[in-house]
Amino acid sequence: MEKTFIATLLTVAVSVFLAEIGDKTQLATMMFASDAKVSLWAVFLGSALALVAAAGIGVVAGASLSKVISPEALKLIAGVGFIAIGVWTIWSR
Repeated sequence: MEKTFIATLLTVAVSVFLAEIGDKTQLATMMFASDAKVSLWAVFLGSALALVAAAGIGVVAGASLSKVISPEALKLIAGVGFIAIGVWTIWSR
């Protein structure tokens, strides 16, 4: 069954939001925002533009890859990748 636009929108928004909280992107943004000499709007817009560009690359790459690799295989590859990064992060402490 195909997900509705709203269901897909909410699923992606919540997933990406949770993935981004506390990651190095947010930490870098907080570092830039902590400088009293910079415009907070410039930091916000710069960070937002970077995230939109990265998401755009992800959408284009995912759509392109789905033509040669099944969505199930892409999910498996992404899941294994996340687990590998998590294990590497724990072991590299």
